[in-house]
Amino acid sequence: MTQAVADVRRAIRESLERHEVSSGDLVLVACSGGPDSMALAAGLSFEGPKLDIRLGAVIVDHGIQTITVKVAADTKHALESLGFDPVRIVKVSVGVEGGLEAAARSARYEAIDEVGAELDAKFVLLGHTQNDQAETVLLGLARGAGARSLSGMAELTGRYLRPLLPLSRQTTVQACIDADLEVWNDPHNGNERFSRVRVREQVLPIMEEQLGPGVLEALTRTADQLREDADFLELQAERAYHSLVKIGPTSLEVNVKALAELPPAIRFRVIRMAGAALEGHLHRSHVLEIDRLLTNWHGQKPLSVPSVRVERTGENIVFKSTKTLKPGAC
Repeated sequence: MTQAVADVRRAIRESLERHEVSSGDLVLVACSGGPDSMALAAGLSFEGPKLDIRLGAVIVDHGIQTITVKVAADTKHALESLGFDPVRIVKVSVGVEGGLEAAARSARYEAIDEVGAELDAKFVLLGHTQNDQAETVLLGLARGAGARSLSGMAELTGRYLRPLLPLSRQTTVQACIDADLEVWNDPHNGNERFSRVRVREQVLPIMEEQLGPGVLEALTRTADQLREDADFLELQAERAYHSLVKIGPTSLEVNVKALAELPPAIRFRVIRMAGAALEGHLHRSHVLEIDRLLTNWHGQKPLSVPSVRVERTGENIVFKSTKTLKPGAC
């Protein structure tokens, strides 16, 4: 057993134990046949029997490349030889909304969600590594996103578990080599028309070259700290929202003075939550416009932001949906 193989196995074992997997639980691995997910599957096949858990897998065939039919079949055979049962291949249709990357990701998660729910899986393990985390942080930074986006991926989200986040992609690749695993290197992972690939192939190497080693680790530490902050702030915002916001059939109302007294980090989140409750997706520019109804009031007319109309009426701010909502939706 090499160091890379040992590191992968240890990360998986510690993650499953930390999140209290129980004897008899079904744990699925989402596997593309690439080095990250194959290293994950191989490590899980070793650690799973020790924990007396059942192992299954889901393989998503996006159908974007003709070779993926064969890749999915080969990956299914490899996983079955490692002891996974059941192994599901799910074919999906990838749309165009948001670009190919986003559309493929949405289709993939929808398919995995369905299989996980159908089989009542305790967890679905994903092969995201430290590199993926660093790329996510940089992409969020480039979009001017807030703390939640810059906090990257959590180890556990719903039933999704990411045991390999502490490990580099170099480790997972080496683990596959050491274990003599056949892997598929998706040519899309080298196509620089995708923003994530440009970050991977151009931005991160330049940062390492110019700033020295340790950039990956620094970015993932930043993500961890921002996630801690975002979790706390959102908890405080949820408490304020439920305390201050009066909910009507298709509208929300909140007292101006009470909302204005909240710290900006909490107040902005409450405003965003009110918009989301009415099926509106408010960007920071929309939130700041609404905030001026509180902090810089001079008789402004009602605001129209995506799917929501916001108006100051006396001592209250009223949020009304411009959509037809089902009764009790908000």
